Amino acid sequence: MATKIQTLALSSALLALSAGGAFAGQAQRQPVPMAHEKAPLTQAAALIDSYPATDKTPGIVAVVGQGDSAPTVLAAGKIAAEEGTAKADADSLWRVYSMTKPITAMAAMMLIEEGKMKLDQPVSDFIPAFKNMTVLVDPAKDLTARPATRPITVRHLLTHTAGLGYTIITTGPLLKEYERQGITPFTANAQVEAQMRLARPKTLQEFANRVAGLPLIADPGTKWSYSIGLDVMGAVIEKASGMPFDTFLQKRIFTPLKMSSTFFTVPTADAKRLVTGYTWVGANRVPLDPGATSVFLQPPSFPYGGAGLVMSAHDYDRFLHMLQNGGTLDGARILKPATVALAMSNLLPEGVTYGGAVANTGGATGQSQGFGAGGSVYLVDMPGGPSKGTYGWGGAAGTIAWVDPVRHLRATAMVNYLPGEKWPLRRDFTKALYADLAQ
Repeated sequence: MATKIQTLALSSALLALSAGGAFAGQAQRQPVPMAHEKAPLTQAAALIDSYPATDKTPGIVAVVGQGDSAPTVLAAGKIAAEEGTAKADADSLWRVYSMTKPITAMAAMMLIEEGKMKLDQPVSDFIPAFKNMTVLVDPAKDLTARPATRPITVRHLLTHTAGLGYTIITTGPLLKEYERQGITPFTANAQVEAQMRLARPKTLQEFANRVAGLPLIADPGTKWSYSIGLDVMGAVIEKASGMPFDTFLQKRIFTPLKMSSTFFTVPTADAKRLVTGYTWVGANRVPLDPGATSVFLQPPSFPYGGAGLVMSAHDYDRFLHMLQNGGTLDGARILKPATVALAMSNLLPEGVTYGGAVANTGGATGQSQGFGAGGSVYLVDMPGGPSKGTYGWGGAAGTIAWVDPVRHLRATAMVNYLPGEKWPLRRDFTKALYADLAQ
């Protein structure tokens, strides 16, 4: 049985895993190349410096890129609070949690581009167990369910409109069933992980098949609800590509983009770069997953397409740079420009709206945002902020990343504490960066 602190830490982790929201809108306007010199990021730099200085976090790193010039790295503090630990820099390794989702989504878009799957193709074509889904009649009462009115499609998985649940969002009897069957595709620390593995499936395909056997919270294509859709997408990618999900990502995205510091399992030799993950228990910040002995040094039950990656800020910038350039970087073509534009557009089914992510994630609410492939998209220009077409998402431990295709701009900010909304980094970093650009 977990200790009280472990239980509190897990509660924080579960809550924070929902805190992924970031940015959004339709990527229809052509990007405007940056013709001027890079703006001095004085306000953004001051904000980054303030986080360790005021003990909000031991260390923080942000990487900002404009056009194809070398990105600006803003770094402050250390990778852990203890004396003698390394300084945080662009190569430090961070748990990006839900910032894994856009990467999984772009892998799916690659297969759509190649004709190996279609955006509106039923998921059951790849995983037959999804053929006859059911929907809860009264989610608060019991698991009584009726037949779903339509099949789950690839689009639904990419946009959180499949009707799937998430242990951080779902409540009542369905939540208990998710927990009983181990539908928990995330990692917090070694103690929590040991408990989760008692029930969790041991393979990605077994995970997907278990999910298919559970009722949905809504008919597919009728409601936006944050979900395990991108984790299920990993299983679909395996079937459509004919190779393991993590192998596909490595061969088709990480290696071509020279993302050499992106891992589902951090090699022992790189443990010295892995930051310590923290959690806040009241006013106290306590280590949740020390970098030197991190649970991420051990292989996960299976690769989690929704929350599994550990990465450097440099590597996430490489991924964003590819999107900013319409699918290519340094001679490596990952996607066609039209596919990137589609992925970064509003892909929500007709009649479905995205009102914003859970509180304090930095994402706007109301009609200003839609949802694309694994991330939110701005539908309008935000005064003093992101342009229409800006695409991105955040992670449970406070991270944030986005691409503004109109400004030819991309930005990543990395911290590692739960809950990620403990401090308003996402909101404040966005505000500071665009204020710098305005000057």
